[in-house]
Formats: sequence, structure tokens, C-alpha cells
Amino acid sequence: MTPAYLPRRVTIAVLQVLGVAVAVFALSALLPGDTAVVVLGKHGTPEQIEALRRELGLDEPFGQRLLEWFTGLLRGDLGTSLLTGAPVTAEISDGLATTAVLTATTLAVIVPLALAVGVLTGLRQGSPLDRTVNSVIVMLDSIPEFALGLLLVALFSLRLGWLPPTAAGLSGTSLITHPAVLVLPVAVLVCKQLCALARQIRIGVAEANTAEYARHARMHGLRERTVLLRHVLPNAAAPSVQQFARTVDGLLGGVVVVEALFALPGLGSGFVDAVMARDLPTVQGYALVFAATTVTVNLLADITAYRLVPRHRGSP
Repeated sequence: MTPAYLPRRVTIAVLQVLGVAVAVFALSALLPGDTAVVVLGKHGTPEQIEALRRELGLDEPFGQRLLEWFTGLLRGDLGTSLLTGAPVTAEISDGLATTAVLTATTLAVIVPLALAVGVLTGLRQGSPLDRTVNSVIVMLDSIPEFALGLLLVALFSLRLGWLPPTAAGLSGTSLITHPAVLVLPVAVLVCKQLCALARQIRIGVAEANTAEYARHARMHGLRERTVLLRHVLPNAAAPSVQQFARTVDGLLGGVVVVEALFALPGLGSGFVDAVMARDLPTVQGYALVFAATTVTVNLLADITAYRLVPRHRGSP
């Protein structure tokens, strides 16, 4: 890796997060209605709504609110929820453990499964097994999360009674002690995110398996397992690492739907609740966490891929 690559890539990542922060603040300010309208509802008079807006600071100019928000960010303060009065960081921390458990469990299933499917089909490209497996994972990828979740609940919870339909009453690490409640949410996320990663690994393995260096290694009498582990898989890994980052991005979007569907009190459901309540500081806090996570994961993937591809190491 050249000395200039890492600082340049980190600088770009920081600018991306700052750009997203400004965009999120501007777009959330354009949401129709506000917290005062949601709190007072249809029974609030125009005078009461205006008084509550002044109390919550919603009548301040856009530039002043943006400056105060950025000043708070520099102190690690994401503001205060307009609805509950609690710090936004506390609201986000409450759901972080639940989303972390759900995401980590999903990745623990996806990574080895995608690797097995990708290698198996990549080594047998064009075979009936390859076509069958790819057809199945593409079909699963084409079903929206909410539709797949409802189908699984109808079959395994309501029809067969094997699994609980929701995780109501459980959150954070308590989910680990009740693994049955995680089966359906994890299954939905795995079915939706498996396709792209497995197909990327398949393409990389198929290309590396027929490359000149692989044929050359076989001509020197290396065993097939050695060729696979030392030459095929390492060369197929670089594009798969970047696809892995996109899979994590997809999971962040998927948990918003899955947590709402299965009553999991995580970051996704908290974000939806904040949007419904027009709780702008909380919406901005959640969006910033999602953006920072996405940028960080892609930054790590780019650096890892850069290290794995030999031709990049000597480039500026």
C-alpha cells in the first residue's frame, strides 16, 4: 500500500460522512409536519401548536439549527429527543444491542453459507447443480423482505406452530437466550442478502480456477486442494470483500423492515418510530449512525481489497 492511499481514503470517508450529515439534516427538515403537530394531534389549536414549536426550538432558522447540531456533534452530543426528552445517544444505545445481535447472527450464517455456495458452484460452472442453486438463490433474492417474512410466519408460526411469530418483550442480549425468536428474522435477511455475495464468490472462483496461474500450478503436480486454497480462493477474495461491504449495507436496510415486522426493538424500528413522530434530532442521529457505519465498512473493505490485489500495491 502506498503511503498516500490510506490518508486519502480516510479523508474521503470523513467528507462522505459530513456530506451525508448535511443532507440528512436538510432532508429531515423538509419532512411534512413536525413533532408539535404529532404530539398535540388533531385536538391542538393553532396557538397551542405554535407555542409548542417555540418551546421545542422548531421555529428557529434552519441555519441556526444546523450550526447548533454540528456544534453538538463535535462534542459527541446528538441532541435531545423532542418526543421523550431523552438524549438521542441514549435512544440509539437502547436499540444498538438488538440490532448488533441480529446483524452478527445473520453474518455468522451468511458468510460460511455464501462461501460454500460460491465455491461449489464456481468449481462446477454451467453444471446442473450450478444452474439449480443459482436459480434458487435468485428466486429468494427477488422476494421482498416483508413478503418473505409474512410467508414464513404464516407457515412456521401460524400453520405449523414451530417458531414464535415475533420477539415481543425481548431485546439485546436476551435474544441470545431465546434463539428460536431469531430464526425467522435471520432467515429473511439471509435469503435476501445471500444471492449477491454467493454469486460474486462464484464468479471469482470460476475465473481464478481457469486462470493461467491455476493451470500452471496443476501442471507442476500440485494437488487440487492446494491449488484451490493457495491460488484460487485468494485471487477470488478481493472483489468478494467489497461485495461483503455491500452485503452489510443491505443488512442495514433490511433490519429496518425485519425489526418492524418481528417487533424487534432495534435501530431500524427506532428509526421508523422517530420518522413517524417527526422527531428530527432522533431521525438525524439514526441516519448519521447508519451513514457512518456504511462508510466505515466500505472503507475497511477498500483497504482490505487494496492489500489483496498485488497490482494496486505499487500504484499511487
